[in-house]
Amino acid sequence: MEVHTAIHADRAALMVGAADSLVDAAKESIAERGRWMWALSGGSTPETVYQLLAAEPYRSQINWNRVHVFWGDERCVPPEHKDSNYGMARRALLDHVPLPPENIRRIRGELSPQEAADDYIEQLRRAFGLGRMEMPVFDTVLLGLGADGHTASLFPDTEILRRTDVPVAVARVAKLDANRISLTYPAINAAREILFLVSGADKAPVVQAILSGKGEQYPAAAIRNAAWLLDAEAAAGIGS
Repeated sequence: MEVHTAIHADRAALMVGAADSLVDAAKESIAERGRWMWALSGGSTPETVYQLLAAEPYRSQINWNRVHVFWGDERCVPPEHKDSNYGMARRALLDHVPLPPENIRRIRGELSPQEAADDYIEQLRRAFGLGRMEMPVFDTVLLGLGADGHTASLFPDTEILRRTDVPVAVARVAKLDANRISLTYPAINAAREILFLVSGADKAPVVQAILSGKGEQYPAAAIRNAAWLLDAEAAAGIGS
């Protein structure tokens, strides 16, 4: 497994570094393939990055007409719900950039879990022109990391970790007593670029374990060839 790390002095510097990386990814993808197929992360960490991208100097550096946004996972809630990953991204970014509405493919968390997963699979098939057993190839997948080692909604000891037949599946997370919809390992690992965005001291033990090759028990360890964007607190255990 090839690992790239970029360690930033603090959370604010990490957010700027992540925004720079995403602008570079957008420019490169659009120049090479005419579009940028980007899967967004939910949770609290990327919100500041989205806000940066929505404002200058970043906003005008991206040709938003060529950007297509997707999500790595979603909670089973309506889009206006405070916990919706789509809703957070809309408020922080999508409402503030000239992105064509037809280029936004959200996971419809208001449907039943299986209906939402099936609908999202069909959206991916149309957007990427996929055959029945093919996986999408995102240009960039942005991921977060939980203190328990989960990423997207790939939580420890869940059935979705074994799903290799579909790009999207229902994740039943017993400890949260909740269902979520998530990309599966094959869909994430097929991406051209995978970026982990990780901040905070509570993530340091997991980061250290995964990057040292001793964290096989954590779901995020099965993500291959990712770049890790870290603040100093999250990176504290590296090399120890």
